[in-house]
Amino acid sequence: MSEKTASRLSTRDLTLVALFAALMAVCAWISVPVPAPLVQFTMQTFGVFAALMTLGGKRGTYAITAYLLLGAVGAPVFSGFRGGLGVLLGTTGGYILGFFFTALLYWGMTARLGESLPVKLAAGALGMVTYYAFGTAWYLLFYARTGSPVGLMTALGYCVFPFVIPDLAKLALALLLARRAGKYVG
Repeated sequence: MSEKTASRLSTRDLTLVALFAALMAVCAWISVPVPAPLVQFTMQTFGVFAALMTLGGKRGTYAITAYLLLGAVGAPVFSGFRGGLGVLLGTTGGYILGFFFTALLYWGMTARLGESLPVKLAAGALGMVTYYAFGTAWYLLFYARTGSPVGLMTALGYCVFPFVIPDLAKLALALLLARRAGKYVG
């Protein structure tokens, strides 16, 4: 088999990528509404972690990219059954876009260090830091543009601190799913 053929995704791979992109959409729709300016609690990050840990870095990154592209063209895959560039360019769009950088980080770490449990956990935890950092910077920039700037601690209080423990729980849950389902997805 040539190197070019080996790098292509199989029909099975494409099906799994699509399945996990759909899972992320369903997880985004499961939300607990909270008053503005707080960010909604969703299961979206579980879908991101499940894709990466079950499919691996490469296919997981493709699933996250497919999810983001679906949302960008207007498919209602984000929380509140929303979609479109307006969501991605809105206040919390940076957290959603940060999932892509989380995926790249996860893919890079597992490609270099292997897929052991400690590596997956470290990559997931650093991935959380990545989307929190990207999303918070985006959030601060958005508010600065609207003439209503907020401080870093206020943004972290709205968008990060309330989510750390739930996101760690979602990371653990995704890891359990990946350990169970991984042998069937391989």
